[in-house]
Amino acid sequence: MSERVSWVPDGVDTGKPSAARLYDYLLGGGHNFAADRALAEKFLQAQPNARTIARLNRGFLRRAVLFMMDNGIRQFLDLGSGIPTVGNVHEIAQKADPETRVVYVDFEEVAVAHSQLILEHDPRATIIQEDMTRPADVLKAAEGSGLIDFTQPVGVLTSGVFHFVPPEADPRAIVAAYRDAVAQGSYLAVSQFTQDLQPEEMAGVVEVMKKSQNPMFPRTKTEIEGFFDGFELVEPGIVPLPLWRPESTNTDDPDKAGIYAAVGRKA
Repeated sequence: MSERVSWVPDGVDTGKPSAARLYDYLLGGGHNFAADRALAEKFLQAQPNARTIARLNRGFLRRAVLFMMDNGIRQFLDLGSGIPTVGNVHEIAQKADPETRVVYVDFEEVAVAHSQLILEHDPRATIIQEDMTRPADVLKAAEGSGLIDFTQPVGVLTSGVFHFVPPEADPRAIVAAYRDAVAQGSYLAVSQFTQDLQPEEMAGVVEVMKKSQNPMFPRTKTEIEGFFDGFELVEPGIVPLPLWRPESTNTDDPDKAGIYAAVGRKA
């Protein structure tokens, strides 16, 4: 049975779990429903470290944004941005420079509705409802927003989203389309589940997610390297989440991180 809440757009079936709302729940957010929480509990049974992984992934996003800003980026395209939670890209970026512009991209109606509410009074940030696996549509809408100038370097963010793109959709070609559209000096950030770390737990997660709207496709380090064709990987390369430019003494076990993270620069 679907839950009806005032902030849920008409037509959204809250009885069907979604990855965006599952992630929100793992991060401790309040924009999820019984079906999402039930799936999340199964996810946690398969991967008991899931809440920590979600936190680490959010931390990587923050560090990647600040790294790009340190290297001159002042506009971001956040693909598969999900449900807004603490530490959104525009909050991180605009704290460092209030003039920074951010375009979020998501196809999930609840994520879009919430983003619209949060960004209502921010002229330098917006959300477009598009499928990130259709780059031509995303790029056209992003340019049409008036917030992204593709003649200038852009920070393209793909945080924890490409593991929902099946092999037959050719994720390398999708990334390549964004690469070809951005100027030299642009950056790409990727974080994605891998079977290289905790393979048994990852196999269990894949089985759990088969029952959702968002099946999961973990990838090897070599496969993730393919996303960076045409980019120069910045140090330390493709590493488990807590090892990507940690800000302080890091006590998280990289072998239990579940996700590889990396940033590359278009030369």
